[in-house]
Amino acid sequence: MSGVRGMWVAVSVCLACGGGGGASTDATGESVGASDGEGPGTATSAASGADPSEGPVGGGEVCDGEVHSGEATYYAADGSGNCSFDANPGEPMVAAMNNVDYAASAACGACVAIDGPDGSITVRIVDSCPGCPQGDIDLSEGAFPMIAAMELGRVPISWRYVSCATSGPIVYHFKEGSNEWWTAVQIRGHKNPIATLEFKDAGGQWQAVPRLDYNYFVAEQGMGPGPYAFRVTDTAGNVLEDSGVSFVEAGDAPGAGQFPACE
Repeated sequence: MSGVRGMWVAVSVCLACGGGGGASTDATGESVGASDGEGPGTATSAASGADPSEGPVGGGEVCDGEVHSGEATYYAADGSGNCSFDANPGEPMVAAMNNVDYAASAACGACVAIDGPDGSITVRIVDSCPGCPQGDIDLSEGAFPMIAAMELGRVPISWRYVSCATSGPIVYHFKEGSNEWWTAVQIRGHKNPIATLEFKDAGGQWQAVPRLDYNYFVAEQGMGPGPYAFRVTDTAGNVLEDSGVSFVEAGDAPGAGQFPACE
């Protein structure tokens, strides 16, 4: 069992879940792709062994009362993309968000409920779509037929942010090349979109970590050797705090809690 200790604090007001960037190269030289658009209180819990890198989707409580409108297209998605998540061809319910709503990776990992001409689906955002106008979403080839016939290619949709139907705690994924002098951390397996990440420095002060457009929070001067204390806030204002998080280069360190679903 992990030595990580955690808690979450729920804030009663639910803020909007939504906020671009095209294909980019990250600080370690990795190329990151993008779709082109064509085609209340405190709780403590033990960390589980759930695999958080590809959180399940399928609907959830509404995170954002605003209903967005645009068009849906499709592309050959495999779960990877500008959000820097691992490829997972067995997860068809993924999509790329238009550049405006992608908001420099703020939409990464968010779940979106989409209503189309012939059906409704929930997908997880894993990529950006530089060629898509605001409001548009580029769906995987497995998701598009669930809302419209494939031969249509482009159809009108309405959509809103919802909590992902994921279970288990969040996970801190350390990027390959991270070390005590340059540390990049990605949050995975989160129920709601992530707003901020902070770490506690050697002086016991919380330090905000900038988020880059390939969906890693990067401390250019490093976070030290660890173990770390992290504070993560979602777009609904809920807060998770974990301490004793070990450094795992190019690997995962589980947290001890999960965000509550939006109401």
